[in-house]
Amino acid sequence: MSILDRILSKSDEAEIKRINSIVDKIDALEEKFKAMSDEELQNMTNIFKERLSKGETLDDILVEAFATAREASWRILGMRQYRVQLIGGIVLHQGKIAEMKTGEGKTLVAVAPVYLNGLTGEGVHVVTVNDYLAQRDLEEMGQVYNFLGLTTGVIIADQTHEERKKQYEADIIYGTNNEFGFDYLRDNMAKSNEEKVQRKLKFAIVDEVDSILIDEARTPLIIAGQGAEGTEIYKVANTFLKTVTEEDYDKDEKEHTISFTEKGIKKAEKFYGMENITDVKHLETFHAINQALRAHKMMDLDVEYVVRDGEILIVDEFTGRVMQGRRFTDGLHEAVEAKEGVEIKGESRTMATVTFQNFFRLYEKLSGMTGTAKTEEQEFESIYHMNVVQIPTNKPVLRADLHDKIYKTEKQKYEAVVAEIKEAHQTGQPILVGTVSVEKSEELSEMLKKEGIKHKVLNAKQDKEEADIVAQAGKLGAITIATNMAGRGTDIKLGAGDKEEAEKVREVGGLYVIGTERHESRRIDNQLRGRSGRQGDPGKSRFFVSVEDEIIKLYGGKTIEKLSKKITPDEYGGMESKALTKTVEKAQKTIEGKNFQTRKQVLEYDDVINQQRLVVYKERDKVLDHGDISEEIQEMIKERIRFATDKYLRKKNRDFLGYIVHLYNEFVPYNTLVIPGWGELSPEAIANQTYGIITNIYNLKKMMLGEEAVKEEERKTLLAVVDNYWTYHIDLMDQMRQGIGLQASAQKDPVKEYTIEAGIMYDDMNMNIRKDTLKYLFGFAREALGQTEIDIENVQVVKQDEMEQYEKAVEPDQEQVEALAEYLNSLSDEEYKAVLDQLGIKAHQDEDGNWVVEE
Repeated sequence: MSILDRILSKSDEAEIKRINSIVDKIDALEEKFKAMSDEELQNMTNIFKERLSKGETLDDILVEAFATAREASWRILGMRQYRVQLIGGIVLHQGKIAEMKTGEGKTLVAVAPVYLNGLTGEGVHVVTVNDYLAQRDLEEMGQVYNFLGLTTGVIIADQTHEERKKQYEADIIYGTNNEFGFDYLRDNMAKSNEEKVQRKLKFAIVDEVDSILIDEARTPLIIAGQGAEGTEIYKVANTFLKTVTEEDYDKDEKEHTISFTEKGIKKAEKFYGMENITDVKHLETFHAINQALRAHKMMDLDVEYVVRDGEILIVDEFTGRVMQGRRFTDGLHEAVEAKEGVEIKGESRTMATVTFQNFFRLYEKLSGMTGTAKTEEQEFESIYHMNVVQIPTNKPVLRADLHDKIYKTEKQKYEAVVAEIKEAHQTGQPILVGTVSVEKSEELSEMLKKEGIKHKVLNAKQDKEEADIVAQAGKLGAITIATNMAGRGTDIKLGAGDKEEAEKVREVGGLYVIGTERHESRRIDNQLRGRSGRQGDPGKSRFFVSVEDEIIKLYGGKTIEKLSKKITPDEYGGMESKALTKTVEKAQKTIEGKNFQTRKQVLEYDDVINQQRLVVYKERDKVLDHGDISEEIQEMIKERIRFATDKYLRKKNRDFLGYIVHLYNEFVPYNTLVIPGWGELSPEAIANQTYGIITNIYNLKKMMLGEEAVKEEERKTLLAVVDNYWTYHIDLMDQMRQGIGLQASAQKDPVKEYTIEAGIMYDDMNMNIRKDTLKYLFGFAREALGQTEIDIENVQVVKQDEMEQYEKAVEPDQEQVEALAEYLNSLSDEEYKAVLDQLGIKAHQDEDGNWVVEE
């Protein structure tokens, strides 16, 4: 144990000691609460709510609330929280991570803190890794909350909008990280508050917190709309890739990078008939062949993805689970679809996106549970400001964790694994075998079939039956091969819950966990080990490793080779020693450090757009909450006039034509903007008079449509424009991030450069939002009021063809145009003259009664 580990361990001990004194108080109330009738126990909820309404805090009522939840758990479920489970519950309430070994009943640990926080009525989110567990935990633990008078809900895939909204109104809501995250994004695309489903993000308890907040944090949640079709470009790129040989590209396994060599580029230019494929005009083609190269040479079927029902589904490398609704970004998904010959869906346009780091940091309080978090404590603290507290086990862990067995070749390793399974199986000992990919699990399965050994396989292809397969893994003689998912969230009970069979399993040594490869993260290996030895049960674990395994080959091969010369191998070529195991762990620590830095950099980039996202979403909410944005529209008008004034009138040779044309583009017909004698006026005076004219024209719209109708149009228009530009902005930011790495080669900090560019782009977006919103709102005026050529002092005659080069305004609303024209036609001559005077237009009637604008 390192000095740092010792310090952290002492810190945990001090924290546990302090919490133990609170648990003593909960224990002291046990007899009192046991003596209560059901009605008296249920009434405690009303008493707690009353106390909270009078100013007491959750901490003030914690002891009694935990005692209430414990007694209710016993009456309803026949389960009573141990002291260590109450300690874990207090840690969760404090917004920390409770690290509890497998089999310590984490689901029951959450009951008391969920009940306590559910008393506020503001909604507690309990986050699980899949829909099945969300539904299961709701059905089991929901009975306790319902008995105590709190409402429960569950968010799962395929619910209607109305169903979701109703579920979110509950005191306690179960659901997956994906569902909660996607609902957050969808709510921030809503056109009205009625369309939203979530309430404020108050408190979340995340089960398997390391899996969700660290492993899945590298893949952002994305809501996509249809982008450019561009499917043909990927089909052609795929055809080209079939001609590529190893000489045509450079591949770096360690850095996970791949690129074409000069020879490969020349081959591509010949195939496409292009002189220089890297030229900017061929950017799309070059991008497509690079993604095709990545798809063919870096992405493996049944490792990074699986094909199911004609669709490419991503496999999470840490959990082995299929990531429903997620796509590889930047055209890579399309390249993989072309490679596997399934329908290419076409590139999608990102409408909204958020990383799990930034989504979960939105909660006012966040806590989590897992069997393994200590190895990532630095990351939890630096990113989420969450401390990890190791909770002692209820009973001592009896599992024997044996030294790794190391082999020179992968073939030797798997032969040894099969022999080990055969030997252990003869005693009836249940065996759980962990593999790092779908492909490896199926290879091992084939080897066992040849030996006539019955077994079950659990991987991303069987995720629906996951819980059932895992639940049976502790039966006498059971052999289960699993990818890294290894049934997280489902307990492996010896004898599958049968007491007599469980005793027989204990006699043969309990569950034997065999790892066939070390993972990049020690935490994932510890999770696999942790499937065995629950609640004081016996068990053992061992990892079988080969020098040909990816992480050993890249990070520890030379050291292992040196050490292996001093060790005599067994009949399969296997070697074991403490030094060898330490070398493997050192290789893992190196990769963990690299992966942490990668995730940290992803977050640094995302933090930039996250600041912008929060501002945009906050402004959207203001529009939805208040409805009336008339003042903001008026401020936009003033701001655009100020901009034009500064640009054209605050210089020695004032550009009156430029001023008129600029404002014409954004507001009204240029003939209405001319102010007689303005050559003598100051820029401020011209700006004030301009604002008066434009406001008068806008007031015409209000007279015509009615004040409330205009307010509603303003709200809808601004939301539509904001959403359109925000979507475009996200895409631009994504493209910029792809290319920003080039700044590093120019001795510049890429994140800093990205931040500067992002700020400029954000300012541009805001300016364009204001301009386009006003163009939509004033579109009616340009067409309905028409335009007349005018020639006054200091202003040139502006011809129609000259105006066309400036005209970029959006199409006006034809109904409004017609309605305004009808309104003007309905006026008497006196009323019409009053309107023209108000607009600053001098005009008189000729002999035929037609209105003629005066110069």
